[in-house]
Amino acid sequence: MTPSSSSTMTGGIATARGFQAAGISAGIKATGKPDIALVVSDTPAAAAAMFTLNKVQAAPVLVSKEHLAKSGGVVRAIVINSGCANACTGDTGLADARTMAAETAKLVGCPTEHVLVASTGVIGVNLPMDKLKNGIPEAFAALSGANGSRAAQAIMTTDPFPKESCVTLIAGGKTITIGGMAKGSGMIGPDMAPSATMLAFVTTDAAVPQALLQRALVEVVDETFNAISVDGDTSTNDAVVLLANGASGATIGEADYPQFMKALHDVCLELALGIVRGGEGATKLVKVTVSGAVSVGEARTTAKAIATSLLVKTAIHGGDPNWGRLLAVAGRAGVAFDPSRAKVTIGPTVLFADGRPYDDRAPEAAAYLKGRDVVVGVDLGAGDKTSAVWTCDLSAEYVKINAEYRT
Repeated sequence: MTPSSSSTMTGGIATARGFQAAGISAGIKATGKPDIALVVSDTPAAAAAMFTLNKVQAAPVLVSKEHLAKSGGVVRAIVINSGCANACTGDTGLADARTMAAETAKLVGCPTEHVLVASTGVIGVNLPMDKLKNGIPEAFAALSGANGSRAAQAIMTTDPFPKESCVTLIAGGKTITIGGMAKGSGMIGPDMAPSATMLAFVTTDAAVPQALLQRALVEVVDETFNAISVDGDTSTNDAVVLLANGASGATIGEADYPQFMKALHDVCLELALGIVRGGEGATKLVKVTVSGAVSVGEARTTAKAIATSLLVKTAIHGGDPNWGRLLAVAGRAGVAFDPSRAKVTIGPTVLFADGRPYDDRAPEAAAYLKGRDVVVGVDLGAGDKTSAVWTCDLSAEYVKINAEYRT
């Protein structure tokens, strides 16, 4: 097959052929807002997944990993609830997650291990299983290719808006669609590997061998979901799942892999940036670029350190072009760093270079920080490698939301 260009379109998790979705309110949330989402493939789909590396892993994460191992990476459905994380709930939580999968499997008509489970909400609270047992059949009855947006709404917690993305590409004369949805607003510092929470679900109607699908997901997640931070905290429930059911009639192999990767990256980056834009209390999307590193890994380490610095995030929120905070974080990041060759920029303005400050340029940088999308950069002066991380500013509203999360 010959790779071709891809294009963005309106859509989400159920836009790819052969997928349906639903989002309903089962009363898990006291607000009455949607709290159960269901995603179903008409046929068995190859699945790739990545989960949190937090040593405290929620029951749905453990059950989903168990099901993927049993099924060999074959999935028909994903059932998701918001309003309760089902984390730190012991054997009861595991039994409840398995029940969610079993109830879904009976409706779909597939083995239980072909169903994945995800939950998001408050830690340490048991699921209201009566509401889930009533809600899952209601969600199944509402399944439609037109209900992707309802599913995206149902997985939200403190998110100010739903996150959806969709891209099409042509391969072998056939149109392939990749679509997805995500949630996340706080407790966002994803750290995932193959094996307020960040959840992302992506579907494609291409046929992709499971090993190749997993490879694609690992590479894309490293540059998207693992390259964002709202507050640096890694949740107990973080998960990214990618399903490929082949309904388009197109098959992705090594020849098409670069084009497929580009389209998958576009979908996941849009979802990831949506999570940061919707960060709890956020008023600015901030791109942190680190250059002049001896390795991409050291550049990423430094960028993440800057992106999670409370001093940096509050300065950006206040519009203070405090280049010293950026330089100080780079100096403590534990990477190769030459202050005499380093450079700090806010937007296009150089505020520190070659060992000396340019404070006369501060008003220009302060004016730039009034924007909603800003870029800050540090050149470590030690090499030629670069990396970027996206974050948001830190406002008083973030403190308020998280101080009152359980009350």
